[in-house]
Amino acid sequence: MNSSLISTVRDLRLKRGRERRGLALAEGVRLVEEAHAASLEIRGAIIGPALEATARGKSLKAALAASGVTMHEVPSDALRELADTDHPQGIIAVIVPPRWSLDHIVMRTHDTILVLDGVQDPGNVGTLARTAFGLGARGLVALPGTAELTNPKVLRSAMGATFRLPCVSAGLDQFVGWASDESVAIWAAAADAEPVAGTSRPERLALVVGNEGAGVSPAIERVATRSVAIPLADGAESLNVAAAAAILLYEVKRD
Repeated sequence: MNSSLISTVRDLRLKRGRERRGLALAEGVRLVEEAHAASLEIRGAIIGPALEATARGKSLKAALAASGVTMHEVPSDALRELADTDHPQGIIAVIVPPRWSLDHIVMRTHDTILVLDGVQDPGNVGTLARTAFGLGARGLVALPGTAELTNPKVLRSAMGATFRLPCVSAGLDQFVGWASDESVAIWAAAADAEPVAGTSRPERLALVVGNEGAGVSPAIERVATRSVAIPLADGAESLNVAAAAAILLYEVKRD
């Protein structure tokens, strides 16, 4: 079982392994805490000496043991070899991530979802999920070209948001069809558009942010009913996509 668990962790570091097994890795005390709190199934955990160096780590180990989670202890150097981070916190857990679909996103009056169109950096994708969750979005949709939602860096950056907020990978046609069926208007973020502040928003809104360099795709521009922007100071070209999304979500929420 121990060697099998280690082999599984190694396999799940690869996208094809995650896709084949339907599993993901949660690394670090905070993320494993979040997975446990969200009642995700934890198939097993590799732990190192660093986990018991803090009271929080000891508490997490005890909670996992009480839940019947299989744990395999390894030396620090062996954990570092398996970890995705430079300074692992003593635990890597194999989890069954939520299997979200568009049906899990229930839109009500004045609700917003965040849509990612080709956002490639996993750290940005995770931060965008955390931002969407924190600012009350009803869900997040990742369109083609966006970093995989179970990428270990996405999960770490999201800090548990993907365990609680419906985060769905969908094709463009699938998303557009869903938006039409649910009477959800599509707005695209663009540098040269009208300011979002003061813009009258629809009852149900999908706010789309695009690729870090290229912005939203022409396909999104064609289906969007409006483009909106954040006015910037003279000489400033753009904001980080996660920072821009936070401002846009806040503005449409308070409208």
